Amino acid sequence: MSDELFKRIDLLSKEKRELLEMLMKENTVSETTYVAPRTPVEEELANIWSQVLGIERVGIHDNFLELGGDSIQSIQVVAKVNQVGIQLTSNQLFEYPTIAELATVVGINPALQAQQEPIIGSVPLTPIQKWFFEQNLEEPHHWNQAVLLEVRPGQDPALLEQAFEQLLIQHDVLRLRFEQKQGIWQQSNQGLGETVSFSQFDLSQIAELEQASAIERIATELQSSLNLCEGPLMKVAFFKTGEQKPSRLLLIVHHLVVDGVSFRIMLEDFQTVYQQLTFGEAIFLPPKTTSFQQWSGLMTEYANSQELKQELTHWLTQSPQTQPIPVDFPEGANTEESTGIVSVSLTPQETQALLQKTPAVYRTQINEVLLTSVVQAVSKWTGMRTLLIDLEGHGREAVIAGVDTSRTVGWFTSVFPMHLDLEKVDDLLDTLMSVKEQLRSIPNRGMGYGWLRYCSSDGEIIQKLSALPQAEIIFNYLGQFDQVFAESSTFQLAQESYGLTNSPKATRSHLLQIIGKVMVGQLQMNWAYSTNIHRRDTIENLAQCFIETLRSLINHNQSNSSTSFTPSDFPEAELSQEQLDQLFRN
Repeated sequence: MSDELFKRIDLLSKEKRELLEMLMKENTVSETTYVAPRTPVEEELANIWSQVLGIERVGIHDNFLELGGDSIQSIQVVAKVNQVGIQLTSNQLFEYPTIAELATVVGINPALQAQQEPIIGSVPLTPIQKWFFEQNLEEPHHWNQAVLLEVRPGQDPALLEQAFEQLLIQHDVLRLRFEQKQGIWQQSNQGLGETVSFSQFDLSQIAELEQASAIERIATELQSSLNLCEGPLMKVAFFKTGEQKPSRLLLIVHHLVVDGVSFRIMLEDFQTVYQQLTFGEAIFLPPKTTSFQQWSGLMTEYANSQELKQELTHWLTQSPQTQPIPVDFPEGANTEESTGIVSVSLTPQETQALLQKTPAVYRTQINEVLLTSVVQAVSKWTGMRTLLIDLEGHGREAVIAGVDTSRTVGWFTSVFPMHLDLEKVDDLLDTLMSVKEQLRSIPNRGMGYGWLRYCSSDGEIIQKLSALPQAEIIFNYLGQFDQVFAESSTFQLAQESYGLTNSPKATRSHLLQIIGKVMVGQLQMNWAYSTNIHRRDTIENLAQCFIETLRSLINHNQSNSSTSFTPSDFPEAELSQEQLDQLFRN
């Protein structure tokens, strides 16, 4: 620190001065050279970070966020760490983002033992499941998540089918059934005995140019054939494309029982089991973590706790009346059938800078940088400096002690409103700092909103939250998908379409859906809209403004050697932004 900065710190109160100097010292440690792990715990943590983040060497002072880590990868880290007997939560990973810090707070105990026997019986609906049924869709059975894989030649379809049979045993929610009683939807877990729906299609006699359309046609038929009441909720299809040619493997699961994190868990377990079957080994998967049934029951109790009710005031102020976003065709129907998608992306070099350089300079998380670019683009479009937007999260925040959902399959997703106010900021960097602080002021990363809105036993709470204005835009960053399949894996993501995951008759929940993910080393942002409501060039201009703003932030951080601090970087010091600005000016 400069002499001038020390003089400014001296003007603070003794307590704030000592605390800030200590925190500043901690912050500068990470800028030093690589320091290797010193203890067995640090060694385990470094190895696991390396696996999850795809980075060859991790030092004990490297910052998880500055290495490109995100909230979904934090869950993967927690799952692997807990398997080796080190107790860690995702909250701790964000609070202590270096291995040196983490090693001082993790517990060295045997992993918490969840129920390993099959889960049977009633399961309370989660907020996102209740939201789904609240949509009153015409074809609720057709609302899925899916993946199409390219399979190396020579694989045995019978072993593939056996591998998915093991997933039905391991992941209880794949055996859920839904029924409506007196207008209220309920779910219950079935026991073992169900066989996986596995179909085979020989396309080897079809011209290669026509195979992709055949896969898409068959896939769409399968997507629309799930049954909520009788099952199955998962279907698998194997497509033979020719001798010595890569086959295709389609996995379809109804969204009521999986989310993005769950799909990663399932694909990891599928690869593990298939490899074990191929080599004639005994089936062995990591132990189950807290069941979806137990988690939902505990969270339903939490929904009625005084602790959670303290969040109500926050949520009642997050949805003020705002101007609707502009539309080109006011009378258009916002249907799934009318969905159009505009995609924009960064180069691999820009993506690397976003993931690993931007967090260090701005002390931000990836979603904060992306959301800032979204807000800026929408603001230029609407002329408004405020935005009501729904944000999606993984919904697995550690709010109940003794609960571990890091390897639990289910639909955990949280959706919550965020009212972003940028009236008092001018330039792009100030906007980023403001968005960062507003996001970090949200309690428990937004998880509590849904539990209050849908699962409280207090009808007045539900009524108040239901009556608030609804956002027309939703944003979700899904994280990095490059680590799902190793280059040497038998399976890779295929390029062909896996059909329509949602019924074309369904009404879309938002006018704009913005989804980001990193694939093959590149950030891709999809802007989904209704062609009945917006012209394509309207959304193209919006998406282009977004990507230009994002590039501006990346370029600024590459040309700027100084770090930008905000109060959330030093929460214990209780300093205002004005005090920090005075301390770090010039």
